[in-house]
Amino acid sequence: LKNVSFKINKGETFAVVGHNGAGKTTLSKLMMRLYDVTEGEILYNGINIKEYDLLLYRQKFASVFQDYKVFAMTVSENVLTEEITPENEKLAVDALKMAGVYDKIATFPNKEISLLTKEFDENGILLSGGETQKVTIARLFASDFDIAVLDEPSSALDPVAESRMYDALLKGTQGKTVIYISHRLSSAVLSDRIFVLGNGTILESGSHSELMEQNGEYSKMFTLQASSYKGESEVSENV
Repeated sequence: LKNVSFKINKGETFAVVGHNGAGKTTLSKLMMRLYDVTEGEILYNGINIKEYDLLLYRQKFASVFQDYKVFAMTVSENVLTEEITPENEKLAVDALKMAGVYDKIATFPNKEISLLTKEFDENGILLSGGETQKVTIARLFASDFDIAVLDEPSSALDPVAESRMYDALLKGTQGKTVIYISHRLSSAVLSDRIFVLGNGTILESGSHSELMEQNGEYSKMFTLQASSYKGESEVSENV
């Protein structure tokens, strides 16, 4: 990344888009201090993020990455990543419902206390890629956070499921600061601001309508993807 400078306001929905290798994931990891900048600085409420206690700083974030993982624990434990108690079990169920996967989980005999994977139990359940990703998205809905960082959160979803997921994310993150990182532009349409990354720098910035009027890189990407999505949806409806 080079010459990248911007400000995100509290409660703003912000999209970073661009082709693979543009620097989108690097940017998100810098913001969460999974990497440290080698030049320049990142400020949170006007203070260099290196001055915050690292654990407390990271607790301000809820994140969903494209390389999502589930563990050999129950569904609810995967959502809360802690021991389930009578006080927090409803939180896990509500989060699964918001993520759009509870209807599937409810079909299992033990529902949300079903063990995921067969690593320790041959009767453990195996979810599809899209269902697994929704369980990891449920972790966000169960978290207390200030900033949500969503790095390709719909990579395993088809366009219809992706649209439903973004509707749920918009509802579940109201009043929060949301940063979408993606090369798929469906999330960008609903964002307050969009930055187009390319070759490690910001090529364009603005709202969806502003960038479409510019008829630049974003407009080309969006038009191409929209035509591809239309064809994919038509195929799905005919199957």
